Amino acid sequence: MNIIITGGLGFIGSHLVQNLISKNNQITILSKSKKKISNIRSFHKNLKINYLDITKKNLLEKNIEIINPDLIIHLAGQTSHSQSFENPLYDIDINSKSTLRILETVRKMNKNCKFILGSTFVVIGKPNKLPVNENSITNPTTIYGANRLLSEHYCKIYHDLYGIDTRIFRITNSFGPNEQVIPTKNAVNYLIYRAFQGKDITIYDNGKFFRDLIYVSDVISGIKTIMRKGKSGNIYWISSGKKTWFHELGNLLESYTNAKVKYIKSPKYTSKVDVGNFIVNNSKLKKLGWKPKISLSKGIELTLKYFQNLKN
Repeated sequence: MNIIITGGLGFIGSHLVQNLISKNNQITILSKSKKKISNIRSFHKNLKINYLDITKKNLLEKNIEIINPDLIIHLAGQTSHSQSFENPLYDIDINSKSTLRILETVRKMNKNCKFILGSTFVVIGKPNKLPVNENSITNPTTIYGANRLLSEHYCKIYHDLYGIDTRIFRITNSFGPNEQVIPTKNAVNYLIYRAFQGKDITIYDNGKFFRDLIYVSDVISGIKTIMRKGKSGNIYWISSGKKTWFHELGNLLESYTNAKVKYIKSPKYTSKVDVGNFIVNNSKLKKLGWKPKISLSKGIELTLKYFQNLKN
C-alpha cells in the first residue's frame, strides 16, 4: 500500500510509521522540519521523507499528486491549546485548512484514496454527560479544539457528498516514548519526565479530577484496527475506558521515582478552557476486535525506561 503520513516524525506518527513499515507498504512522511528526526532514526532509511509546510497549498497538492497514495493518515498539526490562542489564524491554517486542502486534492484527483484524520478529545469541550461516546455533544473551549472539530466536519461532508472514504479517530490523553516533554504539548508525559528527573511534580486542585489515559502502543493498535476494519464516514474513540484520578497518578510517580507532588490551585485560564473530568465509552472500537493492553502503571514504567535509555 502506498501511504502518506503527515506529521510522521511526531509522537503518534513516528510510532505508527515504525509499525507500518513492511515490504507491502511504501510510506512517505510529510513533515515541516527535521527537528524530530531522532524519533525514526533507527529505521528512516526504509521510507521517504518530504519536508514541507502543509499550510502551503501548492506544495501540499503537488506532493499528494506525485505520490498518488492509496491512503493518507493526517496527523500533522498544532496540538497546544495555549498556542492556538497566541496565533489563532495560523491554527486555522494548520489544523483545519490543511485537512480541507488534502480532501479537495483527493477529490480533484478522482482517486480511490482513503483518508484517516487524527483528532482529539478536546473537540468535546466540557462534557455534559459521562462517559463520552461518538454521539456526544461537541462544544470545544479552545481554538485548537474548534479547528479540529471543523476538520471532522470536512471529512463528513466530503464523505457524504463525494463518496470519499474518510475515517476519524479521537484520542484521549495519550503518553509514552517520543513525545516532546514540554507542559504545553502533553501534560502527562511532562509529569512523567519531571518525575524521572526527580523534580517536584505540580498537579492542580489536589488531583481531584480524572482523565482517560492511554499508552501509545494501544493508540497505534487502535489506528491499525480502524485502517483495516473501520467503516467509511465513521468516528472512533481510542481510549483506555478507565478512570484515572490525577492524585493517583501523582502517587504512582512518587512510588516509581524520587519526585514529590505539589498540589496547587489551577490558574484562571486553565479553569476556563479545561475539559474537567473525562472518560470515554470505547465500545464502538472494541466491537471491531480491538482492546487496550497496557495498564497505566506498565505504561509509566515503559516511559521512564525510555527516558533512562535516552540519558545513557
